Amino acid sequence: MNEPAVGTATAGPPRAAADRPTLSFELFPPRDIDNAPRTWETVRALEAVHPDFVSVTYGASGRTRTTSRALVSRILRETTLTPIAHLTCVGTSREEVTTIVGEFLDEGVRSFLALRGDPPSDADSWHPHPQGVPTAAGLVALLREIEANRCATSSAQAVRARVKPLSVAVAAFPRGNAVTGSTRAQDIQALLDKQRAGADFAITQVFYDAAAYLELVAEARDKGVTIPIIPGLLATTDPARLLRTQELTGVPVPRELLELLGSADDEAERHRRGIRFAADLVAGVLDGGAPGIHLYTFNRHEAALDLLDAADLTARPTPRNP
Repeated sequence: MNEPAVGTATAGPPRAAADRPTLSFELFPPRDIDNAPRTWETVRALEAVHPDFVSVTYGASGRTRTTSRALVSRILRETTLTPIAHLTCVGTSREEVTTIVGEFLDEGVRSFLALRGDPPSDADSWHPHPQGVPTAAGLVALLREIEANRCATSSAQAVRARVKPLSVAVAAFPRGNAVTGSTRAQDIQALLDKQRAGADFAITQVFYDAAAYLELVAEARDKGVTIPIIPGLLATTDPARLLRTQELTGVPVPRELLELLGSADDEAERHRRGIRFAADLVAGVLDGGAPGIHLYTFNRHEAALDLLDAADLTARPTPRNP
């Protein structure tokens, strides 16, 4: 496989500030947020490139509820970053979801990524909660309902909501969701349902070819989806991490990519090749009209920032009020 070129996304004159691609990252909560210097080093390094937001994962059935809230809260208190709190509803009652959402809102969170979530690994003995929210679209609708109720019972909250409206993101799947066995057509219908429920934008699952994303967007637009769809990408430098991601998502890693990385003479060369591959993918989706990119970091900033440099996406304006 020939190594892809880098720099396609930088052709032509610089973009105006308002038209720059959005930039965001995903983080996951460490087991002990107060004793996780590596995670906080990553948070500070990502903060330095002024992303539009960072998302914080939330385990299925709320298994990281406490640590997710702790990380989101610390980001709100101690950084200039805007956190988006992941939220899942699988196996959880509507009442419990409402309580969790209230906790996040009380912390000052104004953005959520609404996910159905995956059942526990011992799915044979698992059953949906009888008073639960069965779909991500239902979770979006519940978030909107909770916000409306808070505004209706508090004029102060109503004012705050006008100043800083609630934002709800959802997931999209370029090649279908391998974990649930759904097809792209089924996932596009689900995305349309989420939009109708009140979703503001979508972030895709990881993929490795620009065509997967561009075809998803084209088909979604044809079916009536109008919300922005942000591509979710990896810095493709670590074969072990790529294979682990494949296990978690069911999205196969291209054999050509693994061979490209595996044939490198040393770790530095492997890193360079992986960054070049990912930078070409970034160029492909941005040239195809993507509004920005969302990078899955695994709480490590080095490869993510190297990718931004290779794709010429680090020249971002410093906020007026850091």
